[in-house]
Amino acid sequence: MEASYTIEAIEGGIGAVGGFYCGATNVGLREGSEQGDVAYIRSEIPCDVAAIFTQNRFAAAPIKHFRRYGKGFQTDFVLINAKNANAMTGEKGVEDIDAIFEALERYTDTLNPIMSSTGVIGYRLPVERIVSGLEPLDFFAKDADAAAKATMTTDSFKKELAYEVRLENGESFRIAAIAKGAGMINPQMATMLCFIVTDADVPSEAMRAMLQEGAEQSFNRISVDGDMSTNDTVMLLCNRESGNYHEAAFKEALHRMMFELAMMILRDGEGASKTVAFHVKGAADDQEARIAAEALSNSLLVKTALFGEDPNWGRIASTIGACGVACDEERLSIYYDDLVVYDKAHPELDAAREAQAHEIMKQSHFTITCDLGMGEGSYTAYGCDLSYDYVKINAEYRT
Repeated sequence: MEASYTIEAIEGGIGAVGGFYCGATNVGLREGSEQGDVAYIRSEIPCDVAAIFTQNRFAAAPIKHFRRYGKGFQTDFVLINAKNANAMTGEKGVEDIDAIFEALERYTDTLNPIMSSTGVIGYRLPVERIVSGLEPLDFFAKDADAAAKATMTTDSFKKELAYEVRLENGESFRIAAIAKGAGMINPQMATMLCFIVTDADVPSEAMRAMLQEGAEQSFNRISVDGDMSTNDTVMLLCNRESGNYHEAAFKEALHRMMFELAMMILRDGEGASKTVAFHVKGAADDQEARIAAEALSNSLLVKTALFGEDPNWGRIASTIGACGVACDEERLSIYYDDLVVYDKAHPELDAAREAQAHEIMKQSHFTITCDLGMGEGSYTAYGCDLSYDYVKINAEYRT
């Protein structure tokens, strides 16, 4: 049966969605650059909001501030700053957000404004500097490019998408997002910020469930370095301006967008040169498959072998054997794409298969499949290689 809708990529990012505005300014947090460091998203209509956050117990001040609003609140404004995480700053960090929003009211009316931050942990926000940048902001801008770039930290490219969904009856709605992330990426509400906006008439009670399901299929499956930040945020804002909605179409567009953004983050992993899908099947159950797949995506030895393009399947097998799932070396088989690199009949790589495996590993993306031969469980996690540049970027993060 053919779908009764189409989903097409469009230009304009968040600014292409009905009723939303966005822009950015530089207040001096990103010194020596004209690139923005404070961005905003504004809706002319109050939005229902759904959000999921980091599982890090030291959640940053913006997350604490958000949670004070309680369930079911609406908002029409999000302010995002780079270079300073406002994390581990105690009650003063939350008070600083209140001070910024009190000043913001001098320039534009807001309803329950939300703040989000990314950057270095352990420093309070420079409130006066941020406030000084609010007055010249154009709150009717539709500059998604500037907004996306302003949220970047170690990102090497901006991450934004926009879709128009057309229904067979001629109605349509739009959905768009910006995201940032490149390092401290771990599949437990992965380390990143993502802001999704839509003018679809989405039922408020369905928003969080669809957002959570999308995160489980995307952001929660990627790993760059196995570290989890204090600021992870994925947020969905719905202003319903179009008046149109189709559950299956919206859900597909949302989840497609989240997956594509997650893959952008993975490709932009600090110093990464390739991405790999770790597909584990034949596990005792899905949970054991997930444990094994995530262990592979987080393993430093596996990541460095990927960078060196070394088809050392022993690192794959060792990681599986160490992660605590049911497995048996006589039942295990390992594939690089469609090439068998290990099974009971091929316990050693001959020269021909090693050469083939090496060629596969030169690709910018490939799949490592591990069949445990223990049951019907399956799961796919996504990772990248670990290069010299990763160490350099993170050794010099504050300099």
